[in-house]
Amino acid sequence: MLQLHYSPTDASMAPHIVLEELSLPYELLLVDRSVLAQKSPEYLQLNPNGTIPTLVHGDLVIYETAAIMMYLAELQPEAGLLPVVGTAERGAFYKWMFWLANTLHSSLIPFFYGERWVAAGNAAGATEVKWQAQIRVKSLLQILDNELATSKQKYLLGERFSLLDIYALMLCRWTRDFDSAACAPARDWPHLRPYLERILARPSVQRVYAKEGIVAPLI
Repeated sequence: MLQLHYSPTDASMAPHIVLEELSLPYELLLVDRSVLAQKSPEYLQLNPNGTIPTLVHGDLVIYETAAIMMYLAELQPEAGLLPVVGTAERGAFYKWMFWLANTLHSSLIPFFYGERWVAAGNAAGATEVKWQAQIRVKSLLQILDNELATSKQKYLLGERFSLLDIYALMLCRWTRDFDSAACAPARDWPHLRPYLERILARPSVQRVYAKEGIVAPLI
């Protein structure tokens, strides 16, 4: 049985959607962030980073959102969430997957945890970090919006729905509370909005939103 250690709306949301998309049997195990359960000795034995999500599959333990997503997709390759190895489409997949994980995802973190980049008690510094994070993400949302405008296709890999779109939905939703003076939320970008709405309409996404209790704004 697959076990996903998760927290609602956290970085576990994308792997959760993959599980639902593939109709794989799984168990959700809540990591209660309100009591810092992700820093407990028990959880740190699974994931020494103290981050969410963590996937347990038998004796195998995997952390890092993108790694979990790719592992799950490879359990059921016939579902097509990953392009075939050795194809140009697979190459494009790698490009966007690593961009989402290493560039967009990492650039969003300072918005939520600005205090990590300044000395303890430097509230003004933390606020500035959050502001600069939004400005940085603005340039990245522009890249995504431009890609969708240029390709004129439904998803990042054209007509093929893939892991990329699931990951993009989660990350774009994290911009929902952005200050528009620094960066408009993803839902307000002209080509991102219809793209995100297409993903949101998928039954797997709707089930995850219901299970995690996600309420408006949905994107």
